This record gives sequence, structure tokens and C-alpha cells, in this order.
Amino acid sequence: MRRRYKEEYEILIERLSEKGLNVDAIKARLKALEIETPSWAYADSGTRFGIFYQPGAAVTIQEKLEDAAQVHKFTGIAPSVAVHVLWDFPDGKVDGVKEYAEQLGLRIGSVNPNVFQDQCYKYGSVASPDPEVRRRAVKHIIDSIEIAKQVGSNILSLWFADGTNHPGQDDFRRRKNRIVECLQEVYEAMPEDMTMLIEYKFFEPAFYHTDIADWGMAYVFAQKCGERAKVLVDLGHHPHGTNIEHVVAFLIDEGKLGGFHFNNRKYADDDLTTGSINPYELFLILKEIVAAEEEANFKVAFMVDQAANIKPKIEEMIQTIVNIQIAYAKALLIPRDKLFEAQERCDVVMAEQILQDAFNADVMPLIMTVREEMGVPLDPLMAYRQSGYQQRIERERGIRKGAGGLGA
Repeated sequence: MRRRYKEEYEILIERLSEKGLNVDAIKARLKALEIETPSWAYADSGTRFGIFYQPGAAVTIQEKLEDAAQVHKFTGIAPSVAVHVLWDFPDGKVDGVKEYAEQLGLRIGSVNPNVFQDQCYKYGSVASPDPEVRRRAVKHIIDSIEIAKQVGSNILSLWFADGTNHPGQDDFRRRKNRIVECLQEVYEAMPEDMTMLIEYKFFEPAFYHTDIADWGMAYVFAQKCGERAKVLVDLGHHPHGTNIEHVVAFLIDEGKLGGFHFNNRKYADDDLTTGSINPYELFLILKEIVAAEEEANFKVAFMVDQAANIKPKIEEMIQTIVNIQIAYAKALLIPRDKLFEAQERCDVVMAEQILQDAFNADVMPLIMTVREEMGVPLDPLMAYRQSGYQQRIERERGIRKGAGGLGA
């Protein structure tokens, strides 16, 4: 396999050079790519109808970190782990977590408060008509900021299930103003190096309306908080047909794109394997990111948020990381000067063809070269399967019902 891909790599270098692309620069950007995996993806999950328990699924934060370390070990580009405060620190204690992550070659990434699963949030959290409920939600988020400081995180990731289920249940404008007031208080409590990410969802779990229903609403809330408040784009949180590439480009230009939750969907917020349903859409989104990364002040957090309900969890996460890596590599192959020239001439056919050529390119020789230079397996999934780790955790952990995440 090495001989074949090396021959193909030489051919690819020649083709890229003809397009004026610097292969060494492309390789450097592929090596610098970092994708955060979520702790809850290693725990049991399911649908609103029930949880599907898997042998070996993680329960404790230590087990989740151990599983995440396997993904990083075999891909080389997943060094951070997002944590969910109530699921990962149910007793509020974080002693030793940062140090254990570091022992495994990881770091703690974004910190996610939970203001949706407790019964008091039935009518909302930061939008609730009840001031005591709003106070409880804000306190939990500010407590989560303190946890972030302890584990070495500088990203506060916020998602709210707030909304109403029936017409007339509450006043939309009052709810909006309550959210602004609460978010501003949280923002003021953040340290200077912390970024607030505001996620949106156009429907579910509320059935009549959700309070932060789209990227525009999240943008307004971020604007009202300050420069370090930005929008988090979840690829599954849009109406069908939404041009996410356009949304991303708009937010980049406004300086308000803070991060991604990568996943894929067929019908609604399905949390399927990233790149499994519409890989061309993923490529077009990353096209905007790759272009913006060349700007001095642009930085965006790549984070995964999906649930392997029936797939083995570590294997699915490896698939996801590899799919993002492939799409990112293809986006790097776009000759931007030629694309811009075609756009300026209004040569619609050639502009699209340039994108199609990059998307259809076989980037595996390039990626395998990068993997070899980074000291990771050429085929991460097969290497993991042959490692014996999955068999060991299935044998040692078995099937358990516990506070692992969505299966809690």
C-alpha cells in the first residue's frame, strides 16, 4: 500500500504544482488541523423513545477521556474533548480531570452547561417567566465558568432548549429580553480570554417555537453581549434546504463565527456521522473556512456533536474525524486565484468546475503522506480494530446503565 500511495502522491504533487498550489503548505495545514470530540459521544445514547445500551460504552469522565484518547491516537488530529457539566461532573468535582487528560495526550476543550434536563426548566431556563428559575440557570452557567477555569478551558458553549409548546403560552419579546439580560450577566462573569459560543436550533424540543431559532437570532444575542460572544453553527440545526455555506460566509465576514458542531442529518437533527449524507455540502462549508484561515485574526473551533446510537462509538468517531479531514484536504486543493478570476469574469461554468475538480480529487495519497509524517496509522479505522481496545473495554466494562450522557 505504501508503494502505491507514494507513486500516486508524486502524480498528485505534479498536478497541484500545475495549478500553482504549494504542497508543503497544504501538508502543514493538514497537520495543524484539530477537531474536538465530545465526551457524551462515548456514552450510551438513543432517541426520545429509548436508550440503546452498548457493551463498553463509557460512563465516567475518565472512561470517556480514555476512549477519546484512542481517537486521537489513531487519527492524530483530535487532541481535545468537550465536556458536559452535569453529565461529566455530576457531583461538581473536577479534581484530577485536567491532569488525567494530559496524561492521555489530551486537553479539555469546550465546557457545556446543562440548563435543560431538570424539571424546573419545563417552561424555559434563561427565558423562563420565573425569576428564580432564571437565577438558577445563570448560577449554573457561572459555576460552569469556574469549572472551565479549573480544567483549562477557554470556551463556554451554550445551548438552550427554551421555547414554548402552545400559542399564547408566553410573550416572545419578554422571553427575548430575559435571555439578553441573563447572557449579559454570564458574559460579564467570563475571564478575558474566554469565548462564549451561542448555539441555535430552529425546532425541538419545544414544539411551537424555540427562543434561539436560527443563526440570525444567535448573532443578535452575541452582538448584545460583546466581542467575545460568537455563534456556534450545528450542521443539523437548520430547516431543509438551508445554504449553510452562505450562513458560514456571512458570519465569518461579520467576525461572529465561533465554532462548529459537526454532524450530518437526513431528516431533522439526526446526529449522523459527519460526511455520511451530504459530503459535498461539508466540502463547500470548509471551502469558506479554508479561505478565512488565511486571514490573521480568524480562528474557529472545530467540534463534533453527534450520537452513535447503534454504531460502535469509537469507530464512528474515527470515521467522522477522517471524513472531516478528507473534506478539509479537498477544500485546500481549490486554486483560489483561478476561482476568483472566473468569478470576476462571471464564468459560472468554470467557477463551478474548479470546485468540482477539487471535490472529486483523490486526496488519500496526500493524507496518507501526512499521516506517515505524523506517525499515525495510514488506515486509522483498521488500525483501531486491530488494536484490541474495543474488545477489552467490552469485556471489562460490559453493559451498564449510568450517568454517561444522553443515556443518563
